[in-house]
Amino acid sequence: MKIESLAIPEVKLITPPKFGDSRGFFSETWSVAKLKAQGFDETFVQDNHSLSAQKGTIRGLHCQIAPHVQGKLVRVIKGAIWDVAVDIRRGSPSFGKWVAAELSAENWAQLWIPGGFLHGFCTLLPDTEVIYKVTGDYAKDCERAVRWDDPTLALPWPVAADEALLSDKDKTAPLFSPQEHWYSYP
Repeated sequence: MKIESLAIPEVKLITPPKFGDSRGFFSETWSVAKLKAQGFDETFVQDNHSLSAQKGTIRGLHCQIAPHVQGKLVRVIKGAIWDVAVDIRRGSPSFGKWVAAELSAENWAQLWIPGGFLHGFCTLLPDTEVIYKVTGDYAKDCERAVRWDDPTLALPWPVAADEALLSDKDKTAPLFSPQEHWYSYP
């Protein structure tokens, strides 16, 4: 497995090998031993699977705070997304900054987003399916959200604001507040 750090080094692009022949392909998308040998040692407790029927669907920006912090390993099995992580760890040199990657069924890349980051994505194709592993159980009381179009973060979403498809929760999420103290660094 290939592991690359992005501009915020705690966020990683992980690309597993994919072996194809006339029958199709085989890929080992997760291996504790192989990833641990490269310094990546996370324990996952749950897998989630989402389908977004329309291009331009935005899910996020979300996180969970202590005691149910979630790191996420995100991959696309059908379609494509623009996947973004925003550092909200107070004291971090990259506090309030973001990194993004295109994940697709074609490029087979996965994005690791550790706890302490907001996460969101926008579908680039219709009928996109996303699977992600998480390091903490879902806990509604620890769930937090920030507006996807927050002017302070100024994320360059790949969809026009009037064409974005959002849940009611994401439409009404609060703006990012640099004074919010959800996570500390390190």
